[in-house]
Amino acid sequence: MTTRVKICGITRLQDALDAAELGADALGFVFYEPSPRNIEIAQAAAIIAQLPPFVCSVGLFVNPSREWVNTVMAAVPLDLLQFHGDETDQFCQQFSRPWIKAIRMADSLELDKEIRKYPHARGILLDAYDPQRYGGTGHTFEWQRAQQALSKPIIVAGGLTPQNVTTAITAAHPWAVDVSGGVEQAKGIKQRSLIEAFIQGAKRGEKGRFPEHTG
Repeated sequence: MTTRVKICGITRLQDALDAAELGADALGFVFYEPSPRNIEIAQAAAIIAQLPPFVCSVGLFVNPSREWVNTVMAAVPLDLLQFHGDETDQFCQQFSRPWIKAIRMADSLELDKEIRKYPHARGILLDAYDPQRYGGTGHTFEWQRAQQALSKPIIVAGGLTPQNVTTAITAAHPWAVDVSGGVEQAKGIKQRSLIEAFIQGAKRGEKGRFPEHTG
């Protein structure tokens, strides 16, 4: 199985085109004003309009109003929605668009029980827990815990870098990995060489999961 790669927090066209050229499967656009990677609607629409085919555009929201999501969707051709706050399954389901739900991996969290709260999600994104922040912490969690999640495709996020993504994939066996700060030279400004190294690291992780049998 190929481990998909999402590059999140895109704010510049060149970064989006670099990521697509290097093999990213999805690009994330943050519509959450407190985030240093927040992007304006018009800017996101302009970038997505120039993406090549078969690159998924993902809109990230944190505890949004229904009106805000609809406003963004009316102007930006998003393929997938990502809800990163305390949204319910019912809230996420109302937009008639495929979506994934982020879960922050607190030590006391019963993962399978939490996942069952989101029966309509296409997948579950696991992120490091911080009581004050919804993602973007730069911290990791114990990746082996992801293997407890059997009912949904799992995306691993939180503190991933070119240096640790191979280990994360080998440990967590995820459907996909999601990186933002780990491929940046500054908040919201990606670096092509880091994106390339991250995707190469993800491919090495696949080989660790499914070693070739010889002889």
